[in-house]
Amino acid sequence: MSALGLNPGELIAEAARPDFGAAAWWAPRGAHYREGPGSSLRELGAVGDGHGPNSGEAAGANQSVREPMGELELVVTERAGKSVASHQFHRGALRVLRPHYLDDSGQVCYVIVNPGGAYLGADLYVIDVEVADGAELLLATQSATKIYRTPGSFAEQRMRLRLGEGARLEFAPDQVIAYREASYRQNTRVTVRPSSSLIMAEIITPGWSPDGDSFRYEELRLRTEIRVESGGAAGLLALDNVLLRPSLGDVTGMAFMEGFSHLGSLIVVDPRVDQALADELHEITAGFGAHTGISLTAAVLGTAGLVLRSLSNSTEELQRVAGAATALLRKRWYGQDPLDLRKY
Repeated sequence: MSALGLNPGELIAEAARPDFGAAAWWAPRGAHYREGPGSSLRELGAVGDGHGPNSGEAAGANQSVREPMGELELVVTERAGKSVASHQFHRGALRVLRPHYLDDSGQVCYVIVNPGGAYLGADLYVIDVEVADGAELLLATQSATKIYRTPGSFAEQRMRLRLGEGARLEFAPDQVIAYREASYRQNTRVTVRPSSSLIMAEIITPGWSPDGDSFRYEELRLRTEIRVESGGAAGLLALDNVLLRPSLGDVTGMAFMEGFSHLGSLIVVDPRVDQALADELHEITAGFGAHTGISLTAAVLGTAGLVLRSLSNSTEELQRVAGAATALLRKRWYGQDPLDLRKY
């Protein structure tokens, strides 16, 4: 039995290193699932998933139904060699800026905006994005996701990402900043096809507190589930859980943050992912100041994934690590230049 409570045969790979403790990248070998009827964005906003309002872990009264503070739907399709939005909907404190194209590849870029500026207690944000067959989407955020004090109940984001055959999604959000007495839960469900390509980044940082302590937030819980669908078959490729609870004990030592304050992740899912690529990315990222490790998943239905996990005391350093890895993939797989969104 591993330190994470999994049998050795079930543990495909842990995030960064086997002693990473609270952050794990795993999937049960041979576990296959069939998707039920697709839930709508409204259902995503109203029904718990075992890690949200219905889990019994939330403080206060019954929260089985939350009214979303912000909702966003986006469907991108390919038309004549160019990716365009075929469906777009927003309500409340979420929307996207007008589309733009960074080069002549046909990949469309959308930027998610939260006019409210921050997540507060009991806030729920629901995002549903589909990239249809052959379409290419770069999805970013306008600024950091700031989690302020959440008295009474946690703030929550539920996101569903669906990629068709030959579809490509790069998700490059700004960092999540958790401030004093903040509690935040993020549940991301991803469905890919064997020929889909996904690059998804995440950076978690502590916000400023009056006493200067870096870990004054209550809880950060980020769960990412990735499934592969092909014909009538479906398989669980990976389940990534990051759980940090400074309020229950020291998270700065061994098997947790190991003296660092910032955590970065880069998830890549693509049929071209293999050990050779993981080794090459390890060599590239070794030249940075961040403490970085890379793990592979087993292949499922013709595709595979890897996770690059980094520890640092600097958001900028984590961005450089993820940027170097992403630049290699963009150039090799698509002939594109390194990503430069020029938001500031």
